[in-house]
Amino acid sequence: MPLEATHREATQDRSDRTTVTVRCTGHVRDAIGVHELEYPFAGTRLREFLEAFFADYDVEELVIAETEAEATHRGWAPAPDELPGTWRKNPEGEQTRPYARVLINGRFNEHYEGFETELEEGDRIALVYPFLFCC
Repeated sequence: MPLEATHREATQDRSDRTTVTVRCTGHVRDAIGVHELEYPFAGTRLREFLEAFFADYDVEELVIAETEAEATHRGWAPAPDELPGTWRKNPEGEQTRPYARVLINGRFNEHYEGFETELEEGDRIALVYPFLFCC
């Protein structure tokens, strides 16, 4: 491939990329080996970030619940049919496991547009799965 074509493709790739700061805690930090890193990915949505990040780092099972059952911890009270205020929950397949969370600039992704949230250059994404200790 000619050098010009390679440079053009690389330039196009950079213009379609967003770089975020990723902060990891608990089990996610242990699995990745660092607590913070800069991560460039193709696209601008949280979904695109998560897909790219999980392709590079095998931590999806620590954070994302595939089913409602995986997102619910046994022993929690069931949610009422009518939820008060503006309480929102991500749809099935876009929820986190119990105790794990995805935050954008310090706020839970449910308070934005879930996995469809638009990210901007320099946003901070936290993948949180704390260590839990019991007596």
